Amino acid sequence: MSDILNKIVAVKREEVAAGLKKKPLAAMREDAESRVLTRDFVGAMRAKIAAGQAAVIAEVKKASPSRGVLREDFIAADIAQSYAEGDGVVSAACLSVLTDRQFFQGNVDYLKQARASCQLPVLRKDFMIDAWQIYESRVMGADAILLIAACLDDAQMADLEAIAQGLDMAVLVEVHDRPELERALRLKTPLIGINNRNLRTFEVSIQTTLALRADVPPGRLLVTESGILSRADVRTMRDAKVDAFLVGEAFMRAPDPGLALAELFA
Repeated sequence: MSDILNKIVAVKREEVAAGLKKKPLAAMREDAESRVLTRDFVGAMRAKIAAGQAAVIAEVKKASPSRGVLREDFIAADIAQSYAEGDGVVSAACLSVLTDRQFFQGNVDYLKQARASCQLPVLRKDFMIDAWQIYESRVMGADAILLIAACLDDAQMADLEAIAQGLDMAVLVEVHDRPELERALRLKTPLIGINNRNLRTFEVSIQTTLALRADVPPGRLLVTESGILSRADVRTMRDAKVDAFLVGEAFMRAPDPGLALAELFA
């Protein structure tokens, strides 16, 4: 793991330990298993693609460690509604909501507010390292979770995936290189996210997705993450048969994030 990931994972261990004291694993699991009616995250993406559009997971993201605050006037519900509406023709397929507090200024309440404001399925974007977090995600209303291969070994990924799928949540597995992709493909989830950011240099290049695309089997849904900033980037990906995108920072600074999304993916 990179230094920043090591720091984040260490904080997550502390957060899980604190959470377990407030609500033990058995209680969190019981609460999670009582929640019903998740929204179909994968189905929403496939429906967009079937309609000839890009399947965009639009991010609700206040800040990042590298860029600081992205949006001062941050109202999660309004941002989610904007993404759901788009320009009336082009809109998001799903949402991704940052819930990490220390590094991304996220909040569990942002996910709850975003999901309540529209009908889009919602991914909880955080750093998952423990079963307690998976159950917590379902309790807060998440329809999908993110697993980052760089943070987890194979057994951990398989266990966390099984818990999520047992709760009817989708799983997006994020990879950064070919060895991580090979590990991710051992899982059952159809959602494979290729992050174009290098974990060690923090440089971003969409060539990462293009280089790995051929290694993703046709039955999987490849999601390209980071570095999608222009229509040319979108066209490059779609010409390469990459039709699913996770995009956030490109929209967060726009007055109307949904219109910015529609313009980028028109």
